[in-house]
Amino acid sequence: MAALTDVQRLQARLEELERWVYGTGETRGSRKVADGLVKVQVALGNISSKRERVKVLYKKIEDLIKYLDPEYIDRISVPNAAKLQFILAAVPKHATRLQALSQIHIQQQDQCEEVTEATKALLEEYNKMTILLSKQFVQWDELLSHLEAAKQVKPATE
Repeated sequence: MAALTDVQRLQARLEELERWVYGTGETRGSRKVADGLVKVQVALGNISSKRERVKVLYKKIEDLIKYLDPEYIDRISVPNAAKLQFILAAVPKHATRLQALSQIHIQQQDQCEEVTEATKALLEEYNKMTILLSKQFVQWDELLSHLEAAKQVKPATE
């Protein structure tokens, strides 16, 4: 229902635009704006399908819009340190909060390094324990194999 009302509103706006452009007289009313737009779209489609360079241009239109944006050069030319200085200069009342957040960030980085080192130490201990257990199991397996072999070698007495 909402889509139908949107289409109806769009149709009403288009008819109003046609009346504004062509007037209310019947002499020019036979030509519709929508028909003209369709013809232009078809012509552009035909041109673009025949020319490889235009196809490439259509594919790169997003990049062109990005590169033509006046702020693009500012984004690529201003380093992050300069942007930080701009922010600090524009909002001095938040500088203390930013400094406190920076300190918290540094503390968290230090804590992260400590946890990383502790984890590495635990992994090393785990690996050592696994190696020792593996060696112990190999020794037990060899002992068991010798005992089984000795039991099979003895003559059976009944």
